[in-house]
Formats: sequence, structure tokens, C-alpha cells
Amino acid sequence: MHSFESSPPSTERLLAVIKVQAEIARQGPDLAAVMALATDRALDLTAATGAVIELAEMGDMVYRATAGVILPFIGLRLSLRGSLSGLCVSSGAVLRCDDSETDERVDREACRRIGVRSMVVVPLRHQDAVIGVLKVTSERSRAFGPGETQILELLSEMIGASMYHATRFEADELFHRATHDAMTGLANRALFFDRLRHCLARAARHREQVAVIQLDMDGLKPINDRWGHRAGDQAIVEFARRLRQSARGTDTVARLGGDEFAILMPQVSNRDEPESLALRVHNECRAPFDFDGQSLPLRASTGVALYPADGEDPIQLVERADHAMYAQKRRQQQAQRAPAR
Repeated sequence: MHSFESSPPSTERLLAVIKVQAEIARQGPDLAAVMALATDRALDLTAATGAVIELAEMGDMVYRATAGVILPFIGLRLSLRGSLSGLCVSSGAVLRCDDSETDERVDREACRRIGVRSMVVVPLRHQDAVIGVLKVTSERSRAFGPGETQILELLSEMIGASMYHATRFEADELFHRATHDAMTGLANRALFFDRLRHCLARAARHREQVAVIQLDMDGLKPINDRWGHRAGDQAIVEFARRLRQSARGTDTVARLGGDEFAILMPQVSNRDEPESLALRVHNECRAPFDFDGQSLPLRASTGVALYPADGEDPIQLVERADHAMYAQKRRQQQAQRAPAR
């Protein structure tokens, strides 16, 4: 039941929501893609500067899809207790905070850290149980009114329906689909950052080193252009298989999006370990793969960053690894353009 506090949404807004509904339907059973799309569109349809879908997992609220200013906080875990999102899950009610500095229901420290002053939180239901929330936020107080609440309720119903159709009945399957890439079966961006934050917290306590390897598929666009997207999809799947085969059993191999991948290596002894794995992946991906009798090229660029030497927070580490990867990519391109001697 909608909590319309004033007049129904305008025709323009309803048409925009219907358009989003069609976009969500096109995602099929890819729940992670549905959630990412929903947070993006929540920004478009409201006065928000940030949007997030949080799922309730083992006493925590976990940021599984983010957009806007909250984008860097994907994978963040906060206690379910003492937060507006946790209260939304336990009560099943739509909640609005006009000012986090005066609202006793919120986790004020987390709001300050993330940069949230006001928010609207609506429950996400799966099989009549509230399993998470859709939330929009603003750095300003009193940024939201009844209109934003109405729009979010409509979006949350779409997400809930997608959750049902993606998983049918099993809650375990719901969380798997929310945290894994549908095409490759690898961890997705949200799960990668969740595990990276956990690894860094452990490493800080035990004075361990953690490595991040960023990887780009080289040449995916030419494959798509020449042989079509079915060949491109097969290239992505084969690339993922080789990454998984090369990594250690304790590593997290993730597809962050498109042709961008990453490997998280906990408890490494020195920089040689991730550098060795990056070289192994680079060599493994030099061999072409077969597609409908055609031998297609498959190549990778890699970059390594090490905690704590190269950074102490997730975003900094990923950026450092990303810079190293693009430096290698430039060197490879220059070598290809250099005239033969």
C-alpha cells in the first residue's frame, strides 16, 4: 500500500517510472544489474545526490548498489542496529529523515562519514519479508518531500518483483544473484569491495599485506565490431575462466563491469606474489580462444597495488592499481606502434 501524503505523482513522473519499469524488465534475472539501474534512476527521478540499495545480511546493512556521491561506498557494511535503514527493515515502514544532526533514529557518525544530511528509506520485500532498503540521500537537510517517497515506493515494488522472478523462492539464491556477475559467475563490484574492506580491516589488526590486481581485457571492442556481441560475450566468459584458473583458492576474482576485472589477494608476503600472478594472467590470456571455428585474440593489461605501501583505503588501492594497469597498457600500445628494427 502506498503512503501517498498528497496528490498522486504527476503524469510526467509516472511516465518516467513506467520507462524505468521497462528498463528493469530488460535486465532479466540479472539482479545486480537491476539494483544498479534502480539506484541510477532513483537519482534521476528525485532531488537526491546519492542513492543506495542496502541488503540485510547477518546483522549488517551492506551497500550492494550505489550511485551519485555514495558510489565510492559500495560494499560498505554498517550495523543493522541503530540506523534508519535497520529500523526500516525491522518495521517494514517507509521512513524519512529531514536532518541527521537532530534525528535520534540515525547512525549519526556514519551519516557524517558518508556526507548524508537527509534521506528517504523504503523497504525492499522478498516473499513478504523485508530483506533490504532502497534509500536516497542528500547533503542538504529537508531535501525530500512526499513526491520522492511516492517515486521510491513505486521503484521498490519493481525491484521486489525482479527479486522474486530472479530467484523464485530461495533466499540464498537471492543473495548470490545480488553479489555475483550473471554472465561469468564471478564476484561483482559490490562483493569485491565488501571483501576488500573486510581484508583491509583484518590486515590492519594483524599487520598483514593485501594486494589488488586490476585487469582490463584488451581488444573487446574489435571483437564485438567484427564478430558480434555473442563473440564478445564468449570472450568475457573465457577471460573470466582463465582468471579464476590462475588465481589462488583464497583470492576473490571479480568482474567490476564491462571489460574491467580485479583480483583481491589477502595475506600476501611481498609484492612479488601479486606481480607473479599478474604476469601469469598476462601470459595465460595471450593465447587465442576458439569461437565458431575462428581463432580470436584475447589479451590483458594488469596493474598491482599493495596495502599498506600503496594506500590504506579501498578506493585509493584500486585507483593505484588502475593507474599501474593503464601505464602498462600505454607501454604495450607504444611497443606495438614502434617500427621493427
